[in-house]
Order: sequence, then structure tokens, then C-alpha cells
Amino acid sequence: LRELLARGAVPIINENDSIATSEIRFGDNDRLAARVAQAASADGILLLTDVDGLYDRDPSHPEAEILPEVHGVTDEIHEMASGESSSGKGSGGMTSKLLAAEIAERAGIALAIIKGTDDLPIACAMASGLGTVFLPTRDDNAWKSWIGGRLRFNGGIRVDAGCVAALGRGKSILAAGITEVYGNFERGDVIRVEDSDGRLIAKGMVEYDWNECDVIKGHRREELVEQLGYLPRSCVIHRDHLVLI
Repeated sequence: LRELLARGAVPIINENDSIATSEIRFGDNDRLAARVAQAASADGILLLTDVDGLYDRDPSHPEAEILPEVHGVTDEIHEMASGESSSGKGSGGMTSKLLAAEIAERAGIALAIIKGTDDLPIACAMASGLGTVFLPTRDDNAWKSWIGGRLRFNGGIRVDAGCVAALGRGKSILAAGITEVYGNFERGDVIRVEDSDGRLIAKGMVEYDWNECDVIKGHRREELVEQLGYLPRSCVIHRDHLVLI
């Protein structure tokens, strides 16, 4: 990609390719754009759509207002989005654009959404001042940006309140703090980490298969040799492989 850019080429990367398979499919071009920007160390991402930007409610509502800036994609922001492309031509609606914005903000990349149906859309957006800019709220390294941007999981774990508090202090996840294991993940997978209410609090690369996690959950480190039959690893998810949400 960098070589193409260095040679003055403009690469066109399209999610909707007929030869794409489920193994390599992202789901929409919005998230694909965010991943490409992350890989290319881009300064910004521009998503063109059929509305002027992100509105606080359905754009057809008479009292709908556009949000010029967003500092962090929260649950409240997600509730403002529609999940489908209103034109019927795209592979995602505003929901997919917010997911792309989450990927971008973790990588320290600004993302803008503007109307793309006008002639000279960038010039029109700059002249009108319409559009929504998502400003990055963090600047994770490339590894943690990749982990944080994962959207598909083979399973996850639930942890107790003590573990949640420890994560807030930058600690790793130990077996003793795990209360529940679900799914069919393998060592090296990125899995969900949830609190006791099932709320997603982190994503991380796990050091054990799901069945091993199920065996050792709730046990202290000194008990793990007996449970596993071999010398245990230092933790279930190391803090260097963990991203808080």
C-alpha cells in the first residue's frame, strides 16, 4: 500500500468485491476504510454518505440537529444511528460509520462524515460547514488498536468486581477473577471481557483455550498446577494484550 502511494497511485479497496469470502470480509467499507487508514498510518478518514453527517435523531425529524464534533463514540452516540444504508446502495448505514469511528479513535485518527451526493462534495462541506468530525480520544499503539478494533469474537469471559477494579489500575486478568466462560475460543484469540452484568468492559488476547479457562476460573494461581496438570502461564490475559472499552 505504501509503495503504491509512493508511486503516485490511488489504491481503490472495495469490501463489496464478488470474490471476498467470509474469512476476509469486514462487513462494510466503512470499517475497511478505518483499518486501511490504521495500516497506512493515515492522518484522517473521510466517509461520504447521503446525509450531511451524524444527527441527534432521524434526519427527517423537523427538530433533528447535526453534531459538528464528537469526542468519543459512546452508547448515547450509538443510539442516534440507523443500522441501514438509506440509499440502499451502500454496505452499511450510520451504525457501521460509528464502528469505523471507534476503530479510528483508538488509533489516534480523526474521522469525518460528510454528504457525498453533491458535486465537489469536499468543497461543499467546507463551504457549508456541515459534517461531523470524530476526534480521537486516545492513541493506542498499533497492536492495541488492532485488538480494540476487533468486532467478531468466538467467546468471552465474565469477571467479578474485584477484577474490574484491578483492570482500572492497569492489571492483567487472573483466573481468580473469572466467574463465567462462554463460547469456543482458542489460545491467541481476541475475546470479550464482561462485567457481572454482561457489559463489555475490555477486549483481550487470551492465553488459554476456553475449556482450560472454564477449569481454572475462580482459582488462585497456586491451585492452577493441580487444575491444569502443567505449570500455568502468568495470567489469563496480560495487560499488554488488553484494551479497556
